[in-house]
Amino acid sequence: MTFETNVFINCPFDEDYKTLLKPLLFTVLYCGFDPQISETLDSGRTRVQGIANLIEASKYSIHDLSRMEAAKAGDLARFNMPFELGLDLGCRRFKGGEHTDKRCLILDKEKYRYQKVISDLSGNDIAYHKEDPEVLIREVRNWLFHIKGEKLTSGKAIWNTYNEFLDKLDEVVREENYSKEDLVSMPWSEYKLYVREWIIHRKARK
Repeated sequence: MTFETNVFINCPFDEDYKTLLKPLLFTVLYCGFDPQISETLDSGRTRVQGIANLIEASKYSIHDLSRMEAAKAGDLARFNMPFELGLDLGCRRFKGGEHTDKRCLILDKEKYRYQKVISDLSGNDIAYHKEDPEVLIREVRNWLFHIKGEKLTSGKAIWNTYNEFLDKLDEVVREENYSKEDLVSMPWSEYKLYVREWIIHRKARK
């Protein structure tokens, strides 16, 4: 995959968000793009440098701001996602060349919530997933349709296909003797391999 098909994914990595991240990655792959997600590959390199490299290598990006809040009373709000959105917008503005054509989708869980903490985004088109994975798939699919400019499988069909994949993944990991802990801690790059392989085989059967 190249700059033209890379989609940088800026989102939380907590356990609760996995119910959204898994279908998000699936949808991007199913629509013919390659999601780029930050993972620890080199403990000698700062995380922010790795994120900046992924942003620079991706023409497209999806930023989910739905966790811009404290996890519990007394905690501070979380600003990693707005920070990475700022890096991405800065790359588009100041990098020049092909980066001036970068495009992004900004997500939140409910309308106008972001205005309480990032009023500078007022006037931007923000999509809302309501923390519902099926809604998220539809929003991402619709955005990618405008990018591709060609017919794509419907959001409902992708949702059904995603659930079909989950059933198959459960079978595969059992056959390969994965433990529950192995599955929970599976690197996202490995999850992408399973998704991509399954999608290729499924489309070949049609």
